[in-house]
Amino acid sequence: MRKYALAALGITAAALAAVLVGPNLAGEGTASSHREAPLIAEDPSGDNTDLYAFRSPDKPNTLTIVSNWIPGEDPAAGPNWYTFSPSARYNIKIDRTGDGRADITYAFRFRTPTGPLFLGNTSQPFTVTRNGKLWAKGTTPPNNIGPRLLGFLGVKDYKAAVAKSIVSKGGVKIFAGQRDDAFFGDIGAIFDLLGFRKAGTTGDKGGGKDFFAGYNVHAVALQIPIGQLDNRRHTIGIWSSTDRQNVTVAGKLKRGWTQVSRLGNPLINEVVIPTALKDQWNRGEPARDARYMKYYTDPLLAATINTVYKLDVPATKRDDLVAVLLTGIPNVTFTGARPADMLRINLAVPVTPAGKVSRMGVLGGDNQGWPNGRRLGDDVIDIAEQAVAGFLKGTKLPLGDGVNSGDVANLGSFPYEAHPAEGFANSKGQQKP
Repeated sequence: MRKYALAALGITAAALAAVLVGPNLAGEGTASSHREAPLIAEDPSGDNTDLYAFRSPDKPNTLTIVSNWIPGEDPAAGPNWYTFSPSARYNIKIDRTGDGRADITYAFRFRTPTGPLFLGNTSQPFTVTRNGKLWAKGTTPPNNIGPRLLGFLGVKDYKAAVAKSIVSKGGVKIFAGQRDDAFFGDIGAIFDLLGFRKAGTTGDKGGGKDFFAGYNVHAVALQIPIGQLDNRRHTIGIWSSTDRQNVTVAGKLKRGWTQVSRLGNPLINEVVIPTALKDQWNRGEPARDARYMKYYTDPLLAATINTVYKLDVPATKRDDLVAVLLTGIPNVTFTGARPADMLRINLAVPVTPAGKVSRMGVLGGDNQGWPNGRRLGDDVIDIAEQAVAGFLKGTKLPLGDGVNSGDVANLGSFPYEAHPAEGFANSKGQQKP
């Protein structure tokens, strides 16, 4: 989603399930902003956290895709720091035909060499396959652990090490490695039953605390010429996923891979899909998402908002949410009638000038923002809350979480996500006298 934020409303749904819909649906949506399903909560190195896709502001003839994994990386967590898993396959998938199936798949595999002294090695060689064929190789920069260890590893300038790690192949730029978590939100307040920190507001007047400040993620980023992706509608669908190698069971080896996580639009598995179906949803493909249609047309989130806020939010026949999340908005991101959870982007919509960018994306009159793609600065929590409350049906409620931007500025060039927080500096630590 992040898989996210309205996530708080997921918890409220669990608490109020008996009131809203009866005991059989209690517990729907109790996952956090990253830990969106029971099984993947036990497998953080395979957990998709966020997916972004946007026309590159400094190179508008290209599309940048950024997919993050591994939630809540404390930058000081050693001696075995966070790394991509060598037993996983990390995928970015692109649908150019609107059928919810991948026409282009970039798959990443990583190795983890032995580290120096008593420390883990965070500089990982990787390979990239494109539609099943070996396509490129690279190495991640080391995690931003601290100046002494980086110096020991021969890294004197972390920014230079990141730039050096970027690979170019067939006109495409490729990056993999640790980054600052670009997502922002007051998860602490949201999960305290929508406990807004500024009294007398519905979260729209600031005052929130960014839970993700100072935390890192691991990212895969691609910058692809639009000419390699464009189609007649100029709109494509994107999602990312994680596969795990199958293991020996009862003395027999089941060969191949099993998908354990996927992510298109933010918040879907957290707060739209019932708990009992979350693991199934993670294993599925967008092409089969029609079976989850009722959770979009009659969302429990809307009923929950009505109970918590005492509002008259439309709670049934939500064709607007089906358009935003499953088929695309007509004349903006429509990819076809097949329902599929994909992050859609219209490649013909020009980059919004810097002075006219709205964190609210399409809801703020900025057609370059989510749900037309997703930029790093799009406030998907506020957008999602207001969309579920019925913004596109004329019910415009100023819902939000009080956090309107991240704690650090993103970069102006590829890979765009800010450099990771440093372990030695550790902004979350308290220095004792």
